[in-house]
Amino acid sequence: MSQHAEFHYSVTVRTEDLAVLHCFRSLSEYAQKSRNKYIPWSNTKKSDWEACDHCVTFHFTNPSYRRDFLAQIEKLLPRNLWEKVREHDADPAMPPRKKVSGTVF
Repeated sequence: MSQHAEFHYSVTVRTEDLAVLHCFRSLSEYAQKSRNKYIPWSNTKKSDWEACDHCVTFHFTNPSYRRDFLAQIEKLLPRNLWEKVREHDADPAMPPRKKVSGTVF
């Protein structure tokens, strides 16, 4: 099993604000209390966000980390700046996409 597969508790959020996207990324790193703290926000770059109608998905190893992530967002960010789109318990993180000659794979 790859390390990314262990990060299968996901939540997809949507925002129109790029600064809020960066807040999400920081809060996901904060919420993932153990293991690799960078995997939760893998594939959440500006280009990913733009390509997915301003939605990004964060992945955690434990549902409590996902709950903490959402609790921190609710505590710190006004509700009119973001929305939760969906949660999933069997949605493993994917390794970062790689650019080859200007094409994302």
